[in-house]
Amino acid sequence: MSDTRTQETDSAAKEPYKVPEGAGSTHSLSLQDGTRFDYASSAQWLPVYDKRQKPVAEIFHVSYIGTADDEASRRPLTFVFNGGPGAASAYLHMGAVGPRRVVFNEDGSPSPPPVQIVDNAESWLAFTDIVFVDPVGTGFSRGIEQNAESGGTKEDAEKNNPDSPFFGLNRDLESLSEFMQAYLSQHRRWESPVFIAGESYGGFRVAKLVRMLQERYSIGLCGAVLISPALEFSLLDASDYDVLPWVDTFPTMALVAAAHARHQASSASGTGAEAIETVRKVSERFAVTSLPALLTAGHFTPAPEREEHYGIMSTYIGLSEDLIKRNEGRIRTRTFSRELLREERRVLGLYDGTISITDAYPDREQYEGPDATLSTIDRIFGAGVNTQLRATIGVKTDREYRLLSYEVNRSWKIDYDRHVLQTQIGATDDLRYGMELNPYMKVRISHGIYDLVTPYFSAERIVANMKLNPESRSRLSLKHYPGGHMFYSRNASRTDFTTDMQRFYADAIAARTATR
Repeated sequence: MSDTRTQETDSAAKEPYKVPEGAGSTHSLSLQDGTRFDYASSAQWLPVYDKRQKPVAEIFHVSYIGTADDEASRRPLTFVFNGGPGAASAYLHMGAVGPRRVVFNEDGSPSPPPVQIVDNAESWLAFTDIVFVDPVGTGFSRGIEQNAESGGTKEDAEKNNPDSPFFGLNRDLESLSEFMQAYLSQHRRWESPVFIAGESYGGFRVAKLVRMLQERYSIGLCGAVLISPALEFSLLDASDYDVLPWVDTFPTMALVAAAHARHQASSASGTGAEAIETVRKVSERFAVTSLPALLTAGHFTPAPEREEHYGIMSTYIGLSEDLIKRNEGRIRTRTFSRELLREERRVLGLYDGTISITDAYPDREQYEGPDATLSTIDRIFGAGVNTQLRATIGVKTDREYRLLSYEVNRSWKIDYDRHVLQTQIGATDDLRYGMELNPYMKVRISHGIYDLVTPYFSAERIVANMKLNPESRSRLSLKHYPGGHMFYSRNASRTDFTTDMQRFYADAIAARTATR
């Protein structure tokens, strides 16, 4: 009997590889301007190969293609992905860009269950075909078993996990590039105006890919959209010995404090556009002038002068002067989110500081409850994307759709040679390089102004230090919106964002055609 099993195993091993079966459907959508738009949905797996042309992974993707135009190449084509690392594309897919979206409350907070899914009048389908891409280990994308020998240790399990080779900064970018190259070939879209868009770590991917795609994969880009991006990771890891991460988060704290009526540093009142702009200006000014001097000098600054600054900070961000003094002006976002509304037993969401949740354990030193803006939305996006894929498009698979994989995130590595002391990982230099490779490509960076995870002011300050010449700078625009990391969960911000993106695409296409 053992011989029979061996023969069956050998036979299975020799069977040719088959791509999992996808699905497709056709639909019609009422757009923002009231017009109807016909489109085709397709959910498929596309294999990527190693150097021996052996399939090593199946990348799942969902495409929405307009059907009214006889020549598909006339329409722009946008590849979209989220971040994490470890996040599937469901957030942008079902939150902002796709033809169907999940419903949030008006302020961007999670709506009650069960999930509600509606047609998305603000879908980018109005001006571009869209391909949502799930990197390996997320969504339905998986590595392909290579018949590795089994082992008993954790290291053996990681080594034999077919997904794990893709859990690296460089291999991730390569696999996405290989996917895009294969997609353009398979669907004959090499003549289409190509755009890429990514959120959070996906924005980091976009900044890296504007160089890699054009330099190594022959994919010219008309535009790149970075949504709540993390551009320089050294700026997200604050310590007692640096300055910039604290500078970058300070204006966001001030804006959040104003949203909760805790900001007292300006005459602005309320949450209207004028009041928000006033708080932005005064807090940004303090962040780049007084705050760096205070944090750089430390105890070189006389105690009375330090305490004067702590008092000013208190009026900006709504925390007690005593708390700011104990932390010597370095206020971590987790401290801010726990303390601002402590007397109300409320904790702010890190991804949107205007949204709060009851502190389940108010007597414990460390906050042990869920984040109000990440932990609470899995049920919405998870149910929404599964409904869209399985019920609307018709995908039939037993695979779990991995919305956000912490295993992928924990396993992420730097997979290229560097010295042990070379610790900074960034993408801004690649963005600058890619912009000079292609003087026709336009770039847009957008954040939510209440996002404490990837603060908008970091992007503002980075761009101010990119040393771009006037022509290159004219091709890079920034605009931020009321809301958090996923500012598009607010109806007004999503509508404004889509309107701005339609103009951005039109300008990018005009720049492309003006030279012909």
